[in-house]
Amino acid sequence: MGKIKDLPEILRPREKLQRYGSSKLSNSELLAIILRTGKKGENVVEMAEKILRKFGTENLPNINFEDLRKYPGLGETKTCEIIACFELAKRLLKGKKSVLLLSPKEVWEELKDIHDNKKEHFVIFYLDTRNQEIKREVISIGLLDANLVHPREVFEPAIRNLAAQIIVSHNHPSGNLEPSDEDLFITKRLIEAGKLLGIEVLDHVIVSKEGFLSFKEKNLINY
Repeated sequence: MGKIKDLPEILRPREKLQRYGSSKLSNSELLAIILRTGKKGENVVEMAEKILRKFGTENLPNINFEDLRKYPGLGETKTCEIIACFELAKRLLKGKKSVLLLSPKEVWEELKDIHDNKKEHFVIFYLDTRNQEIKREVISIGLLDANLVHPREVFEPAIRNLAAQIIVSHNHPSGNLEPSDEDLFITKRLIEAGKLLGIEVLDHVIVSKEGFLSFKEKNLINY
């Protein structure tokens, strides 16, 4: 492989990050951005790949300055930058609790802020393969309408955030937890769209101040 500038722009780590976001980059490409330059006869991506192979992806965040500094082509500046990046990441993530959504009751508890809201809020929880919340997003506010709650608006963030599954939820200001015909139609439509995209709709939870109703528990979600 030649110099990094000889690669097509679409394959250069910085350009790729700007166009597609950091989640689309490999570990070696992310490390290459930190390194910025390679060494004689080896571009920065090749150098990053070799560093990861030598130290191991899991071990690199905990490696000390002296050991990393010994790698050929890594001066004091690059070594300090790598160590500092990993230390900052560890500090920012320290003590952070991931939200796991495993039951309708937990969804209900997560939505306390909209239990007695006078307008319907249609909310999607985007989850990874372990039911860990990646993102929560309000898709629409107001009376539910299939034109407003379109699969495009629901699944575009799922694709962007690499979600494996979703939980659909909304509140009923009236307190009546029984699903309307529109609720049933929207849920069926989202399930069908999810099948095409390979993103499972785990449940649809209707919430109010008094309690909740789970489509899954009521056997209203069929695959």
